[in-house]
Amino acid sequence: MRTIHLPAIVLLAGVSGPSIGNAADLTPLAPEAKTVETRSGWEFTVAPYFWAAGISGDIRQFGLPTVSIDADFGDILSNLDFAFMATAEARYDRYSIIGDVIYTKLSADAHTPNGILAGSVDVTSETFAGLLGVGYAVLENQNGHLDVVGGAKVWSVDTDLSFNGGLLGGIKREDSATWVDAVVGLRGNYFFTPEIYATGWGLVGGGGADVDWDVGLGLGYKFNDTISAVAGYRALGVDYENDGFIFDVVQRGPILGVSFHF
Repeated sequence: MRTIHLPAIVLLAGVSGPSIGNAADLTPLAPEAKTVETRSGWEFTVAPYFWAAGISGDIRQFGLPTVSIDADFGDILSNLDFAFMATAEARYDRYSIIGDVIYTKLSADAHTPNGILAGSVDVTSETFAGLLGVGYAVLENQNGHLDVVGGAKVWSVDTDLSFNGGLLGGIKREDSATWVDAVVGLRGNYFFTPEIYATGWGLVGGGGADVDWDVGLGLGYKFNDTISAVAGYRALGVDYENDGFIFDVVQRGPILGVSFHF
């Protein structure tokens, strides 16, 4: 099956808990909205979201030749077992702590020619991207804020092959990689009216990967002091290569999230 080489991503809304995954970094980080201030002065936001992203790029695992992939969201959804995506923020005055989590599990199977070496091959792939960062508002007024942010993003990609029937029946193989990237950038929001606002972010960095980036822009609506929603577009890319393992992909697509503030 042509999609068995897709170790990466993409979505389905999860339960609230950020990417990756810029949670995300739905801004890296979540749909932004004015929140209710607690007595301690802290403001908290959690936001599950849905990202209908496709994926393209190059992947190499198990010592096999590099495979170029180009799959839309429909291709990925047909092989998706589970996905969880959410962002969170804790804010105090001009300071903030942000998080973004993206987890996906894909599976596929394919029959082999003639069925001599194996009757079929099962493939399971899990991808995790988690961001933890801090921010400081360099610009802030009653209409919104612009934050400088920095943090670390952890990536983990794990793929299992299982052979059924034939000479290789019962044999299993695993190939995986885990790395950490440092990222910096900007994120912010701006209220045009008490209910309607724009939110956006941009992060870039590297470390384990040659480059790691995440950008997005959305338009939100504040229903009340507790709930707001945002719709927009997000693109995320990473270029990692080590000891024959290649994960050089870009994911992009529309995003929809709901934020809960307290």
